[in-house]
Amino acid sequence: MDKINAANVKKRRKKRNRFIFRTVILCVLFGALVFAIVSNLKEDSKAVDVGDKAPNFELPQVRNVEGEVLQLSDLEGKGVMLNFWATYCEPCEKEMPYMESLYPEYKERGVEIVAVSVDATELVIQNFVDRYDLTFPILHDNRSAVLDHYGVIPLPTSYFIDENGVVVERVIGELTLEKLEGYLQQIEPS
Repeated sequence: MDKINAANVKKRRKKRNRFIFRTVILCVLFGALVFAIVSNLKEDSKAVDVGDKAPNFELPQVRNVEGEVLQLSDLEGKGVMLNFWATYCEPCEKEMPYMESLYPEYKERGVEIVAVSVDATELVIQNFVDRYDLTFPILHDNRSAVLDHYGVIPLPTSYFIDENGVVVERVIGELTLEKLEGYLQQIEPS
């Protein structure tokens, strides 16, 4: 009889332990699901989008006099292409020559191209800039503060901002030369 009771107690303990283990696993999975949903909702709601006023920021420029910074508000009255990128991003690398080829012409027409790199070190950025002979302003967002403030997730992401500081277009992914030129035409000051 004692053996039967001991076996029953052992079975009940096993069942209880399995039940507790399964409950804990379900709670962890449910918590992860809730966290993912809330995080995605927050990210979507904070992303700067078409029709929004582009938030101002200040970042150091690469390859310029040490300590030189650029604020988005410095470009008030101009159209601005704001491009978020990194040297390790292949689509970013493909669109940089297009941006450089159009920059001189559109700069004369009142449009500024500004590229914000999220690379860790300035040396890597400088080597990239030298390799492609980039002449438009390159800013360094080493802590990704501006990237986060704009709600940018994939790289590259480009914002086309009119002379009043309003986002006219938000483009996620690589731009072709033709598309880039079309967006730059949209933000030419009147």
